[in-house]
Amino acid sequence: MSLMSLTPERQTLIRDRLSREGRVLASELAREFAVSEDTIRRDLRELASAGLCRRVYGGALPPAPGLVPLRKRREEAEDRKRALAVALAERIAEMTRPNATIFIDAGSTNIHVAEALDAGLAATVVTHAPAIACALADKPAFDVVLFGGRVNRHTGACLGAVSQREAEAMRPDLLVLGICGVDAEIGITAQDYEDAAFKREIGARAGAVVAAALNEKLASVAPFPVLEPGRIDTLVVEHDAPPQALAEFEAAGIRILRARPPLLERSAGARSARKAS
Repeated sequence: MSLMSLTPERQTLIRDRLSREGRVLASELAREFAVSEDTIRRDLRELASAGLCRRVYGGALPPAPGLVPLRKRREEAEDRKRALAVALAERIAEMTRPNATIFIDAGSTNIHVAEALDAGLAATVVTHAPAIACALADKPAFDVVLFGGRVNRHTGACLGAVSQREAEAMRPDLLVLGICGVDAEIGITAQDYEDAAFKREIGARAGAVVAAALNEKLASVAPFPVLEPGRIDTLVVEHDAPPQALAEFEAAGIRILRARPPLLERSAGARSARKAS
């Protein structure tokens, strides 16, 4: 009996391929494993049911990281998120004209973005995330507006009818979008239904959209669509983001910026602090 005829072994190889390459196509797997496409589609359905992949047209992508309460996410990968935030804050400064309106979406990385923004950048900053509003409280150059509603403990955002209505009335110059998954073909996706609806509303009206993504969010997909790839102006990625994934994003017309390595970023911060003292 061929190894490829054994479902568990075949599915293990499919999972390994997803981990390495970030995407699998049913037609290619069927040829490689010498089985029918129906067999591969059944494998992908079973893997998707177990939460090990996300079905897309013609194949599958890795699932985006699961929905975890904001309190816990703030404690994870802090150095990596801070490095992304510094790079994204620099890009925001380049794109922001005087007295522009910036919307900062909820998310643990975006809290670091708010902290990293140049305190002298004169702009109106709108958010529906109380933690982000608090992070901007000591930066008097910003006029901070906080949308209301019920706070979702997982996203850290005010979601529901109130915030959705406020989103419908807003056209920010720049949207700093929080993402759960991002793929060069599918675009940005989210884990929470209400969160995705809010992001879509703001994203449809924003002048430009920027975002930052940890490596594990690249070439991954969550259940609810947010924005197509063509709506993303800039994606900030980690210094060691996989080149293949980045090439696909660039081919989709997305500007890619690499953050500095976290240790270098921390060293640079320490040097700046010493100079200031």
